[in-house]
Amino acid sequence: MNDFLRESFSYSKIFKEIKKIERKIQPEKIAYGSDKNQYYYYYEPSKLLSDKIIIWIHGGGWNAGTPEDFDYMGQCIGKEGYRVISIGYRLSTQKKYPAQIEDVCSGYNHAVSYLKKKGIDTSKMIICGPSAGAHLSSILTFSRTDQERYGVDVSGVIGYVGWGGPYCLNEKSSIMLRLLENQLFSKGYDRKQADPIALLSNNNVPMLLIQSRHDGVVDFSFAENFRDKAHKLGMQCELYEVTDELNTHSWYTAGIFVKSREENKSLDKFYSWVEER
Repeated sequence: MNDFLRESFSYSKIFKEIKKIERKIQPEKIAYGSDKNQYYYYYEPSKLLSDKIIIWIHGGGWNAGTPEDFDYMGQCIGKEGYRVISIGYRLSTQKKYPAQIEDVCSGYNHAVSYLKKKGIDTSKMIICGPSAGAHLSSILTFSRTDQERYGVDVSGVIGYVGWGGPYCLNEKSSIMLRLLENQLFSKGYDRKQADPIALLSNNNVPMLLIQSRHDGVVDFSFAENFRDKAHKLGMQCELYEVTDELNTHSWYTAGIFVKSREENKSLDKFYSWVEER
Protein backbone atom coordinates (compact mmCIF):
# COMPACT_ATOMS: atom_id res chain seq x y z
CA MET A 1 0.00 0.00 0.00
CA ASN A 2 2.87 2.39 0.79
CA ASP A 3 4.34 1.86 -2.70
CA PHE A 4 0.93 2.50 -4.25
CA LEU A 5 0.58 5.77 -2.33
CA ARG A 6 4.09 6.86 -3.31
CA GLU A 7 3.17 6.03 -6.89
CA SER A 8 0.01 8.14 -6.72
CA PHE A 9 1.83 11.19 -5.36
CA SER A 10 4.74 11.03 -7.82
CA TYR A 11 3.00 12.17 -11.02
CA SER A 12 2.75 15.88 -10.29
CA LYS A 13 6.47 16.07 -9.49
CA ILE A 14 7.38 14.24 -12.69
CA PHE A 15 5.21 16.54 -14.84
CA LYS A 16 6.88 19.59 -13.27
CA GLU A 17 10.31 18.18 -14.12
CA ILE A 18 9.25 17.34 -17.69
CA LYS A 19 8.21 20.94 -18.30
CA LYS A 20 11.74 22.09 -17.46
CA ILE A 21 13.36 20.04 -20.25
CA GLU A 22 14.57 22.13 -23.17
CA ARG A 23 13.23 21.27 -26.65
CA LYS A 24 16.32 21.87 -28.78
CA ILE A 25 15.74 19.19 -31.43
CA GLN A 26 12.89 19.52 -33.90
CA PRO A 27 11.88 15.91 -34.60
CA GLU A 28 10.65 14.80 -38.00
CA LYS A 29 7.14 13.34 -37.86
CA ILE A 30 6.69 10.42 -40.25
CA ALA A 31 3.39 8.61 -40.78
CA TYR A 32 3.45 4.88 -41.43
CA GLY A 33 -0.34 4.43 -41.54
CA SER A 34 -3.59 6.34 -41.90
CA ASP A 35 -4.53 6.48 -38.21
CA LYS A 36 -3.53 9.60 -36.25
CA ASN A 37 -1.40 7.49 -33.86
CA GLN A 38 0.39 5.56 -36.60
CA TYR A 39 3.48 7.73 -36.80
CA TYR A 40 6.97 8.02 -35.37
CA TYR A 41 9.31 10.84 -34.47
CA TYR A 42 12.86 10.86 -35.76
CA TYR A 43 15.44 12.81 -33.76
CA GLU A 44 18.72 13.80 -35.37
CA PRO A 45 21.04 15.17 -32.66
CA SER A 46 22.74 18.49 -33.30
CA LYS A 47 26.00 16.76 -32.44
CA LEU A 48 26.15 13.06 -33.32
CA LEU A 49 28.29 11.25 -30.73
CA SER A 50 27.33 7.62 -31.39
CA ASP A 51 26.54 5.40 -34.37
CA LYS A 52 23.96 3.51 -32.28
CA ILE A 53 20.26 4.19 -32.88
CA ILE A 54 17.71 4.09 -30.07
CA ILE A 55 14.32 2.65 -31.08
CA TRP A 56 11.78 3.70 -28.44
CA ILE A 57 8.29 2.31 -27.79
CA HIS A 58 6.42 4.50 -25.30
CA GLY A 59 4.45 3.35 -22.29
CA GLY A 60 1.13 4.57 -20.94
CA GLY A 61 -0.80 1.45 -19.98
CA TRP A 62 -1.55 0.68 -23.66
CA ASN A 63 -4.40 3.20 -23.40
CA ALA A 64 -2.55 6.52 -23.39
CA GLY A 65 0.49 8.29 -24.78
CA THR A 66 1.98 9.33 -28.11
CA PRO A 67 5.50 10.14 -29.33
CA GLU A 68 4.54 13.80 -28.90
CA ASP A 69 3.70 13.20 -25.23
CA PHE A 70 7.11 11.59 -24.75
CA ASP A 71 9.02 14.18 -26.74
CA TYR A 72 11.11 14.94 -23.65
CA MET A 73 12.55 11.43 -23.87
CA GLY A 74 13.70 11.96 -27.46
CA GLN A 75 15.13 15.33 -26.50
CA CYS A 76 17.13 13.86 -23.61
CA ILE A 77 18.53 10.88 -25.52
CA GLY A 78 19.24 13.07 -28.55
CA LYS A 79 21.14 15.46 -26.32
CA GLU A 80 23.46 12.56 -25.47
CA GLY A 81 24.34 12.28 -29.17
CA TYR A 82 22.12 9.38 -30.25
CA ARG A 83 19.71 9.20 -33.15
CA VAL A 84 16.26 8.27 -31.86
CA ILE A 85 13.14 6.74 -33.39
CA SER A 86 10.05 7.04 -31.15
CA ILE A 87 7.17 4.89 -32.42
CA GLY A 88 3.48 5.53 -31.77
CA TYR A 89 0.66 3.00 -32.05
CA ARG A 90 -3.11 2.72 -31.80
CA LEU A 91 -4.25 2.62 -28.20
CA SER A 92 -6.50 0.08 -26.48
CA THR A 93 -9.24 2.71 -26.31
CA GLN A 94 -9.29 2.59 -30.13
CA LYS A 95 -8.45 -1.00 -31.02
CA LYS A 96 -7.90 -4.18 -29.08
CA TYR A 97 -4.74 -6.25 -29.22
CA PRO A 98 -3.04 -7.29 -31.55
CA ALA A 99 -3.46 -3.83 -33.15
CA GLN A 100 -0.69 -2.48 -30.88
CA ILE A 101 1.96 -5.02 -31.86
CA GLU A 102 0.89 -4.80 -35.52
CA ASP A 103 1.57 -1.07 -35.36
CA VAL A 104 4.85 -1.38 -33.49
CA CYS A 105 6.14 -3.88 -36.05
CA SER A 106 4.88 -1.80 -38.97
CA GLY A 107 6.37 1.37 -37.51
CA TYR A 108 9.69 -0.36 -36.90
CA ASN A 109 9.83 -1.70 -40.47
CA HIS A 110 8.98 1.72 -41.90
CA ALA A 111 11.55 3.46 -39.70
CA VAL A 112 14.36 1.08 -40.67
CA SER A 113 13.58 1.65 -44.36
CA TYR A 114 13.41 5.39 -43.76
CA LEU A 115 16.82 5.44 -42.09
CA LYS A 116 18.39 3.34 -44.83
CA LYS A 117 17.03 5.74 -47.49
CA LYS A 118 18.77 8.54 -45.62
CA GLY A 119 22.03 6.58 -45.86
CA ILE A 120 22.13 5.83 -42.14
CA ASP A 121 23.68 2.58 -40.93
CA THR A 122 21.03 0.47 -39.15
CA SER A 123 23.33 -2.30 -37.94
CA LYS A 124 23.58 -0.96 -34.37
CA MET A 125 20.06 -0.47 -33.07
CA ILE A 126 18.94 -0.69 -29.44
CA ILE A 127 15.22 -1.39 -28.92
CA CYS A 128 13.82 0.08 -25.70
CA GLY A 129 10.56 0.60 -23.89
CA PRO A 130 9.08 1.35 -20.45
CA SER A 131 6.01 -0.27 -18.87
CA ALA A 132 3.48 -1.10 -21.63
CA GLY A 133 6.24 -0.12 -24.05
CA ALA A 134 8.46 -2.77 -22.46
CA HIS A 135 5.75 -5.35 -23.12
CA LEU A 136 5.42 -4.38 -26.79
CA SER A 137 9.12 -3.80 -27.44
CA SER A 138 10.06 -7.16 -25.91
CA ILE A 139 7.64 -8.92 -28.26
CA LEU A 140 9.00 -6.92 -31.19
CA THR A 141 12.54 -7.95 -30.28
CA PHE A 142 12.14 -11.55 -29.15
CA SER A 143 8.96 -13.08 -30.57
CA ARG A 144 9.89 -15.10 -33.64
CA THR A 145 6.18 -15.76 -34.15
CA ASP A 146 5.36 -12.06 -34.50
CA GLN A 147 8.50 -11.32 -36.50
CA GLU A 148 7.50 -13.93 -39.07
CA ARG A 149 3.88 -12.78 -39.07
CA TYR A 150 4.74 -9.10 -39.64
CA GLY A 151 7.97 -9.46 -41.64
CA VAL A 152 10.27 -8.00 -39.00
CA ASP A 153 14.06 -8.27 -39.36
CA VAL A 154 15.99 -7.66 -36.13
CA SER A 155 19.40 -8.61 -37.50
CA GLY A 156 20.52 -5.01 -36.94
CA VAL A 157 19.47 -5.00 -33.28
CA ILE A 158 22.40 -5.25 -30.87
CA GLY A 159 20.55 -4.80 -27.59
CA TYR A 160 17.25 -4.53 -25.77
CA VAL A 161 16.39 -2.47 -22.66
CA GLY A 162 13.09 -2.63 -20.80
CA TRP A 163 11.90 -0.71 -17.73
CA GLY A 164 9.12 -1.97 -15.47
CA GLY A 165 7.86 -4.45 -18.01
CA PRO A 166 4.83 -6.75 -17.64
CA TYR A 167 6.76 -9.60 -19.25
CA CYS A 168 4.38 -12.16 -17.74
CA LEU A 169 0.59 -12.14 -17.93
CA ASN A 170 -0.36 -14.11 -14.84
CA GLU A 171 -2.06 -14.07 -11.46
CA LYS A 172 0.58 -11.77 -9.95
CA SER A 173 -0.69 -8.83 -11.97
CA SER A 174 -1.77 -5.98 -9.70
CA ILE A 175 -5.37 -4.78 -9.71
CA MET A 176 -4.35 -1.76 -11.78
CA LEU A 177 -2.48 -3.93 -14.28
CA ARG A 178 -5.41 -6.35 -14.58
CA LEU A 179 -7.74 -3.46 -15.40
CA LEU A 180 -5.37 -2.30 -18.12
CA GLU A 181 -4.99 -5.82 -19.50
CA ASN A 182 -8.76 -6.28 -19.57
CA GLN A 183 -9.03 -3.09 -21.59
CA LEU A 184 -6.27 -4.23 -23.95
CA PHE A 185 -7.72 -7.65 -24.83
CA SER A 186 -11.07 -8.65 -26.24
CA LYS A 187 -13.07 -11.11 -24.15
CA GLY A 188 -11.91 -14.64 -24.90
CA TYR A 189 -8.65 -13.58 -26.56
CA ASP A 190 -5.82 -16.10 -26.00
CA ARG A 191 -3.41 -13.96 -23.98
CA LYS A 192 -0.56 -16.40 -24.51
CA GLN A 193 -0.33 -14.82 -27.96
CA ALA A 194 0.63 -11.57 -26.23
CA ASP A 195 2.66 -12.97 -23.31
CA PRO A 196 6.34 -11.97 -23.71
CA ILE A 197 7.69 -14.84 -21.62
CA ALA A 198 5.70 -17.40 -23.64
CA LEU A 199 6.86 -15.84 -26.92
CA LEU A 200 10.52 -15.43 -25.94
CA SER A 201 12.96 -17.00 -28.40
CA ASN A 202 16.74 -16.86 -28.58
CA ASN A 203 18.03 -14.55 -31.30
CA ASN A 204 21.28 -13.64 -29.52
CA VAL A 205 20.16 -10.09 -28.70
CA PRO A 206 21.46 -9.23 -25.20
CA MET A 207 19.03 -7.57 -22.84
CA LEU A 208 18.97 -5.33 -19.81
CA LEU A 209 15.87 -5.37 -17.60
CA ILE A 210 15.50 -2.45 -15.20
CA GLN A 211 13.00 -3.18 -12.43
CA SER A 212 12.10 -2.05 -8.91
CA ARG A 213 10.82 -4.04 -5.92
CA HIS A 214 8.88 -0.90 -4.96
CA ASP A 215 6.95 -0.79 -8.20
CA GLY A 216 3.30 -0.37 -7.25
CA VAL A 217 2.09 -1.58 -10.65
CA VAL A 218 4.35 -4.38 -11.96
CA ASP A 219 5.61 -7.24 -9.80
CA PHE A 220 9.40 -7.68 -9.60
CA SER A 221 9.01 -11.41 -10.30
CA PHE A 222 8.01 -10.64 -13.90
CA ALA A 223 11.54 -9.47 -14.67
CA GLU A 224 13.06 -12.30 -12.65
CA ASN A 225 11.06 -14.92 -14.53
CA PHE A 226 11.83 -13.34 -17.89
CA ARG A 227 15.53 -13.28 -17.04
CA ASP A 228 15.48 -16.89 -15.85
CA LYS A 229 13.83 -18.11 -19.04
CA ALA A 230 16.28 -16.08 -21.12
CA HIS A 231 19.17 -17.76 -19.31
CA LYS A 232 17.65 -21.20 -19.90
CA LEU A 233 17.54 -20.37 -23.60
CA GLY A 234 21.22 -19.41 -23.50
CA MET A 235 20.61 -15.68 -23.82
CA GLN A 236 22.47 -12.77 -22.24
CA CYS A 237 20.19 -11.02 -19.78
CA GLU A 238 21.04 -8.68 -16.93
CA LEU A 239 18.48 -7.66 -14.34
CA TYR A 240 19.25 -4.33 -12.72
CA GLU A 241 17.35 -3.50 -9.54
CA VAL A 242 16.45 0.14 -8.94
CA THR A 243 17.55 0.87 -5.38
CA ASP A 244 17.58 4.67 -5.15
CA GLU A 245 14.56 6.75 -4.10
CA LEU A 246 13.36 7.10 -7.71
CA ASN A 247 11.95 3.59 -7.56
CA THR A 248 8.19 3.95 -8.06
CA HIS A 249 6.84 2.72 -11.37
CA SER A 250 6.23 6.21 -12.70
CA TRP A 251 9.63 7.56 -11.66
CA TYR A 252 11.84 4.87 -13.14
CA THR A 253 9.77 4.44 -16.32
CA ALA A 254 8.13 7.74 -17.36
CA GLY A 255 10.42 9.90 -15.23
CA ILE A 256 13.75 8.25 -15.92
CA PHE A 257 15.04 11.01 -18.21
CA VAL A 258 14.04 14.04 -16.15
CA LYS A 259 17.09 13.62 -13.92
CA SER A 260 20.78 13.56 -14.84
CA ARG A 261 22.96 10.46 -14.86
CA GLU A 262 24.52 11.66 -11.63
CA GLU A 263 21.12 11.96 -9.96
CA ASN A 264 19.55 8.79 -11.35
CA LYS A 265 21.49 5.52 -11.03
CA SER A 266 19.19 3.57 -13.34
CA LEU A 267 19.63 6.19 -16.07
CA ASP A 268 23.39 5.94 -15.71
CA LYS A 269 23.07 2.15 -15.92
CA PHE A 270 21.11 2.47 -19.16
CA TYR A 271 23.66 4.70 -20.86
CA SER A 272 26.63 2.70 -19.54
CA TRP A 273 25.08 -0.53 -20.84
CA VAL A 274 24.34 0.97 -24.27
CA GLU A 275 27.86 2.40 -24.49
CA GLU A 276 29.30 -1.08 -23.94
CA ARG A 277 27.46 -2.66 -26.89
